[in-house]
Amino acid sequence: MRSHGQHTVVVGAGIGGLTAALDLADRGLRVSVFDRNAAPGGKIRTMPSAAGPVDAGPTVFTLRPIFEELFSDIGARISDHLTLTSASVIARHHWRDGGWLDLYADPEASAEAIRAFSGPADADAFRSFNDRTAMLFEALDLPMMRAPAPGPLSVTRALGPNLFRVTRASKPLKSMWRELTGTFRDPRLRQLFARYATYVGGSPFLSPALLTLIWQAEARGVHLVSGGMRALARGLERLAKERGVLFHYGADVREILVADSHVRGVTLRTGEAFLADTVVFNGDPAALAAGRLGQAAQGAVRQRSRNDRSLSAYVWTFASPAAGVRLAHHNVFFGDDYEAEFHDLFAIRRVPRDPTIYLCAQDRNSVGEGPDGPERFQIIMNAPADGDVVVPSEQEIRTCETRTFERLEAAGLRLTRPGAEALTTPWDFERLFPATGGALYGANPHGLMASFKRPKARTPIAGLYLAGGGTHPGPGVPMAALSGRHAAAAIVSDRALTSTSRRGDMLGGMSMDSVMTDAVASRSSVLSALSFLRIISGRGARRP
Repeated sequence: MRSHGQHTVVVGAGIGGLTAALDLADRGLRVSVFDRNAAPGGKIRTMPSAAGPVDAGPTVFTLRPIFEELFSDIGARISDHLTLTSASVIARHHWRDGGWLDLYADPEASAEAIRAFSGPADADAFRSFNDRTAMLFEALDLPMMRAPAPGPLSVTRALGPNLFRVTRASKPLKSMWRELTGTFRDPRLRQLFARYATYVGGSPFLSPALLTLIWQAEARGVHLVSGGMRALARGLERLAKERGVLFHYGADVREILVADSHVRGVTLRTGEAFLADTVVFNGDPAALAAGRLGQAAQGAVRQRSRNDRSLSAYVWTFASPAAGVRLAHHNVFFGDDYEAEFHDLFAIRRVPRDPTIYLCAQDRNSVGEGPDGPERFQIIMNAPADGDVVVPSEQEIRTCETRTFERLEAAGLRLTRPGAEALTTPWDFERLFPATGGALYGANPHGLMASFKRPKARTPIAGLYLAGGGTHPGPGVPMAALSGRHAAAAIVSDRALTSTSRRGDMLGGMSMDSVMTDAVASRSSVLSALSFLRIISGRGARRP
């Protein structure tokens, strides 16, 4: 067993693990990162194609200030490590009838595009919608996303005199879909803005209206990354190495060692052990709960059910010529019946019969110009996260392919269909991210209290911390980066505690808000919270 004195081990080189390692090393801590893959990135990964490597994970770079702050805090500049280009077209949206709508980085350009597409009433509705979600985003940024362990009490205190205004604007008794139905006359616009629920793996029919603020992540700027999203992971890895972080790839961690309720290190599949006084687990918390990192670490988080999982997906990555449709870098092709699509995904748990398809044309620039020949594509069709109970048959895969590419062809897009080697299924994602069923976003965001239920950086096991899209503040590349920074800050803070302030005296280092969150999440407290929200929202006893 190797001993390194005071030593932090990071399990997983995803964005959360990379930012945690970078933050800690920059503060002078000794850090080692272990990942069973051959390169950093976690869900940021690539697949080969005839035109070069294709992004097979996240494709959208948003909330740039989060990364600028990270780089600035360690004395670096983001422009020295990444080449970013602002996309003037955020995304292009297509419907079966041939209609399409661009949304722009300039909100007034988006409003004018909506006016031409749906009429002046919906243009005005968009302006109000954009203002409302911007206010919510700005009000909740510090007390929710950037707070290490937010709870109902801390958020209420932080909002102060803005509590009433924020609560009313968040429409706590409405679903995302119901709120959008009351906002836009054109059903296509309801579809468009409801798709942001899928950014965190949920259904707009089951997610709270508050999640409409996810639109603001893109409204504040979408950037294209030269070299693809893997350039971000490589850049963070390079900076961490410069600060002394040791990376071990092809190193599969079998067990997180715990003794006397305190982390002691990790053991690899090879049997080699590494001592550490702190461990950051950068993976889906479901793997811990399922005992995939040993029985001793199992109690770090609660186990979630299949029904609590977020979406998985069928993902194609390939190269092909494209014809028939003007593509942007980011494109969405909508199905005809949105409610049926999400009923299939979450109620029946089957591949949707009429799916909405996301297509990233990776070689298109910020205004949609692309190469003359074959170009690289990632195509996503959402699916239930049942990869641990269902292995898709060849017939099921053919059905998914048919539904996906027929949907694109119905909008006029002609592509050369790829072979089976270009496809990643929920079953494949389960193998890549064990114990998740292939869920790509952790737990789903359904229900009023979902945001408070996500695991936080600290766990009940002293010395064991969490980072990644399955933990607070949630999925997505910027949120995963924040989670890593939360974990690093918690480690530094806990190491500074005096010996008289034992973590065991605080439920394993949990904040009082975390304890209160558990209480509020109980059935009786939820009913009380809903009653309070009904009163201050002025909606009486109306059901959500």
